[in-house]
Amino acid sequence: MKIKYSKLLLGILLPITYLHAEVTTLTPPDAKPGECYAKVVLPAEYETIKEQVMVKEPSESISIIPAKYDTVKAEVEVIPETHKLTPIPANYKEVAETIVVKPAILSWKSSLNEDGNPISPVILAAITSSGIDIQSAQSGDCFREYYIPRKFKKISEEILVQEEHNETEVVPPEFETIEKTIVVKPASKKLVNVPAVYEEVEEKILVAPEKTMWKKGQNPAQKVSGATGEIMCLVKVPAKYKTIKKRVLKEPATTRIEEIPAETKTIEIKKLLTDSQVKNTPVDAVYISAEKTELEKEAQFAWYSTKNKIDDKLHFSGQQVCLIEEPAETIEVTKMVLDTPAKVDSEVVPATSEMIETQELVAEAKVIKTPVEAEYKTIAKKKKVTDERVGWKRILCQTNMSKEIITTLQKRLNDKGYDAGEPDGLMGRGTRNALDKFQRESNLATGGITYETLDALDIKLNHQ
Repeated sequence: MKIKYSKLLLGILLPITYLHAEVTTLTPPDAKPGECYAKVVLPAEYETIKEQVMVKEPSESISIIPAKYDTVKAEVEVIPETHKLTPIPANYKEVAETIVVKPAILSWKSSLNEDGNPISPVILAAITSSGIDIQSAQSGDCFREYYIPRKFKKISEEILVQEEHNETEVVPPEFETIEKTIVVKPASKKLVNVPAVYEEVEEKILVAPEKTMWKKGQNPAQKVSGATGEIMCLVKVPAKYKTIKKRVLKEPATTRIEEIPAETKTIEIKKLLTDSQVKNTPVDAVYISAEKTELEKEAQFAWYSTKNKIDDKLHFSGQQVCLIEEPAETIEVTKMVLDTPAKVDSEVVPATSEMIETQELVAEAKVIKTPVEAEYKTIAKKKKVTDERVGWKRILCQTNMSKEIITTLQKRLNDKGYDAGEPDGLMGRGTRNALDKFQRESNLATGGITYETLDALDIKLNHQ
């Protein structure tokens, strides 16, 4: 079954290949037969150090002595001198004015009639390229396209209808019939093989001696983020034997010689008297005279003003452009025009004063600053000792794991608040995600069900 990783898991797995990992051995060190190991991601290690941190910077305590005032009587202007303004409105008068609502428009059309077809910019560009300045044209000017037709000429030509060649006649060969004796099979010797005689015997041989070897194991948690996928199990491999049947030579093979006489046959053959010959007869080439029409000069096109006199050799092509003017549109409106502008009359209003009590400053306010010392607090901080790396850890795999162990693992994870789903003894996605989250938050190696993870979950194995 193919394993499909989510984009989140891939984002976690890929950076592992770039960790500054310690150099690990190709096989786990100090391993025993029956144990399984895997390359897993070992978490970074930290140490706790104490550091004095300033929690309150040095400052100043500020107190203020307020200002002192005396009460005095004084004449105070409560309403200043002002002006009374009286507006006099403006007077307007009506005037008539003609307004252009649509300006006069010049346009190129196929005739001087208003219902003529509009002319495309391509045609106007062709007229300009022929040397006519259409920018200087006036309303009512027209231009027409004329052409001189193609000119052809007739010529006579000798056409080859049959090339010069030879007519070939073959004269067949002449033969005479004679008899001849031939050897169809020469005399020879035949070697006859006398096969060897064998007998069969059985023999047991050692194919492979007993040994221990590392085999790749299957990691139930290999889909968890951070898993390297490399699991090694040390297993015993028993010696291998094979029983084979052998053929032993009893009598060696020999040969004997047999004489075979020659075989002959009398046949009739033809003897060549005169060989075949080729007789060639020359035949002259055949020509016919033909009249051909050839283009002498292509048609020519040009634009001319209808005011100009046209040469009789020119033919009107039917293309015509005319510049016509659409008159402007106007309306009559009545406007109100200012006759007398508005103005304002001004009248002075005298100021008003009263005797009131006021406060006079006797002493300014003062600021007194008292220095306050800084405050410090001792805190514990974590300092990284080693980076995250890849290393060998003893894990559970197919040789030392059962459905009961996975069920216990799921229960322990659920008890600690890591949702592994219903305990069913199957290493599904929910169990893998819960295991990975527990290992990361417990600062344990990730990428397999390591024995230190089992210890952290208080899971005991019978064979441990």
